[in-house]
Amino acid sequence: MKTTTATLMSGAALALAMPAFAQTAPAEQAQGGIQEIVVTAQKRSENVQNVPIAISAFTAEALTERAVTSVASLSNLAPNVTLDAGTPFSGSSAVLSAYIRGIGANDFAFNIDPGVGIYLDGVYLARSVGANQELPDVERVEVLKGPQGTLFGRNTIGGAISIVTHDPGDVFRFKGDVTAGRFGLIQTRGTVDIPLADSLSSSLSFATKNRNGYVKRMAFPGATNFDSTPITNFKAAGYDNVGLGSEGGDDSWNLRGKLKYDNGGAFRATLSADYSNIDQSQLANKLIATTDAVFAGTYNCAIAEPVAMGTNCGGGPPTFAYLPAIGGVTGILDNPTVYGVNTDADPNNNRLPYDDRFVTDSLDTSYANGNNYSKLKSYGGALTLSYDLADQVELKSITAYRELHWNVGMDIDGSPLNFLHTSFTMNQKQFSQELQLLGSAMDEKLNFVLGAYYFKESGDLHDYVTFAEGLLQVDGPNDLSTKNFAFFGQLDYKLTDQLAITVGGRYTHEKKLFEGFQSDNNGLTYKILSFLGVPGCANIDPISEACRIAAGFPNPGEPLRYYIAGTQVKKFNNFSPKVGVQYHPTDDVMLYGSWSKGYKTGGWTTRLSNPLPTAPDFEEEKATTYELGVKSTLIDRRLQVNAAVFQTDYKGIQLNFQQGISPTIQNAGDAKIKGFEIEVTAAPTDALSLNASVGYLDAKYTGVLAPAQVAANPFQAGVFAGGELPKTPKWKFNFSPRYQVNLGNGGKVVLLADYTHTSKLWNDTERTFLLQREATDLLNGSISYKEPNDHWDITLGMTNITKERYLVTGQAQIAGGQFYGTYSRPREWYAKLGLKF
Repeated sequence: MKTTTATLMSGAALALAMPAFAQTAPAEQAQGGIQEIVVTAQKRSENVQNVPIAISAFTAEALTERAVTSVASLSNLAPNVTLDAGTPFSGSSAVLSAYIRGIGANDFAFNIDPGVGIYLDGVYLARSVGANQELPDVERVEVLKGPQGTLFGRNTIGGAISIVTHDPGDVFRFKGDVTAGRFGLIQTRGTVDIPLADSLSSSLSFATKNRNGYVKRMAFPGATNFDSTPITNFKAAGYDNVGLGSEGGDDSWNLRGKLKYDNGGAFRATLSADYSNIDQSQLANKLIATTDAVFAGTYNCAIAEPVAMGTNCGGGPPTFAYLPAIGGVTGILDNPTVYGVNTDADPNNNRLPYDDRFVTDSLDTSYANGNNYSKLKSYGGALTLSYDLADQVELKSITAYRELHWNVGMDIDGSPLNFLHTSFTMNQKQFSQELQLLGSAMDEKLNFVLGAYYFKESGDLHDYVTFAEGLLQVDGPNDLSTKNFAFFGQLDYKLTDQLAITVGGRYTHEKKLFEGFQSDNNGLTYKILSFLGVPGCANIDPISEACRIAAGFPNPGEPLRYYIAGTQVKKFNNFSPKVGVQYHPTDDVMLYGSWSKGYKTGGWTTRLSNPLPTAPDFEEEKATTYELGVKSTLIDRRLQVNAAVFQTDYKGIQLNFQQGISPTIQNAGDAKIKGFEIEVTAAPTDALSLNASVGYLDAKYTGVLAPAQVAANPFQAGVFAGGELPKTPKWKFNFSPRYQVNLGNGGKVVLLADYTHTSKLWNDTERTFLLQREATDLLNGSISYKEPNDHWDITLGMTNITKERYLVTGQAQIAGGQFYGTYSRPREWYAKLGLKF
């Protein structure tokens, strides 16, 4: 810890020497200094400068001025935070990949819990699907870094993001805006406060977004109807927006309503409800490269050879696997044979091989022509009740219920062939109940939070994946449910006016249930056994019990089901403690140190492409973090410097490995994460504010279990001790100046810029070279005019001014035959008219 302390002091000294820099969480500038931001990171309202946690807090005005419209948009403004809109083959930008200080999750599957908790008005959002929330009516967003297990609970092992929405006011008010921009963008947002009685007020917020996609689908030159089997021959979650058009478009709307009762007495109540309808074209996708390994090699051989040959090409299955799907079992349409179609006497049935001919010259074009949609409906309600038991003791209850329903279909292969098509349905519902007892005692020397929490979740995810014109046809329904309860508490005690200690902990008990039904509608395993002459498998229509047993399929009467029948059960018990100390050498400076633990729950691998006698599972992740920090407000509130240095011991890391064609979860090993972050806000004059931050991470594996090791190969750097963790850049730097010109008529002109440098990072666990995100330098800017009475304003702005393009997410589907990914959005202009009355 001596090295840690020295690093912190050096960082703080460096920050103090940079009066032109400012905190990345932009604080609103008050007349004559920096305005205070109040947060609820410790379940009570406090000045962010008095909270001994590394927090980036963003106010509503700061978010609006910087055109931050979603959770993922915060990524560039917060050090040591990576927030991406979309995960591999998720098909939707509403899915959030969130990492804080090197810990997070990069998948949307129901069996994989996030490593960064997302909270909406104190309510936990359990799924990464829909977690990339739009931010139309927020009061503030708090990004808490490091394990938050004591007060926030499970799955906050990396940190937590708390979204606090606008509360109704006691006078009539409307605030809204209309934005137009590139790709036909039309966006509207508005919030109206409507007082209903002396003690009862209400608010209604709305938002809409409509824009075209930025990746254009094109017809492949010379392609014919014979080049591919009709998409409807393969089972899918749906068939929508099939054909050409564009990818990366939006057509969404949402509503939020609140009722608030407060008569100034001991009892207060807030009832809220929200509904979102997100209708998108698929997440923009680019085919980066192809490989003839395995499935692509098999297909390319099959179309070029005479019928009945069993050639093995590219290391894949023999070409006889392209026989029609097994009849009498799946009930789907049989697929026409592809054997030798390019060498027979009929030139009209020729097919295109799958290779690099489909890789286009532009990042924003594709030859895909399959499914192209994502439809997400999510809604919920919450009731918050507060009662003052005494002058300084409050009892609070938060009761919430939420649902989401998602249907998505994506053509990933970038070609007119059915070579990698994915589609999914997800249905999820959750109920939570939290009780908090908050207060102070002993002349406010003691602050306390005590609580109990109950959470219940259930739902299903159904996977449909077509590989290589039906060579493998995954049909994978899965049912999952979770129940957990927790008891937690935190005490903050002032030993003296300068010195205080914090002690807290949370006990969680969790029970999870799972049943998997994944199967292959093509019966590929049986075709191989039949060709090899395995006893009992000579005739596989129908499949005999003897052949099922020989193939290793575990369930009598269900010859295509990979998973063992029956409900799987896992239980977890965890205690997450926290100990801290704070020292205030002056009223405006706080030094703090903390030791905390957190955990992320375990589960099962739900994606199989081979039968197994047991359901493969994985255990929980655990993290222990040591942190030292300083928070200071200096020079009569003209300068604010916050810094933290930390070390995390990260155990049992759940990593997503590509095994054959299946992404699978394993507790891959352990890591040590060391780093620091400095956030500074400066207001050298009333007109000028400067915000800056720097974050540094050294996140490397200290050990990797042998079965999970991936050796370096021509495509990938591999996974081994000493290798860097995914989604974790070493450096991130942000500089955001704001200059306000006061005009003679009382109006204002505001000039804003945001510059962010992020060093390179790996986008996937195996550290695939083609998917590596290179270092980026992003620049956004805007100019606004605010009329004298503050009733309206107009803003002209541009994002990604320097046309920086980088891979947001991607997958190395080597067995399937392709490397693909999503590139960031191109440069975009926008014009916004804001109204307030």
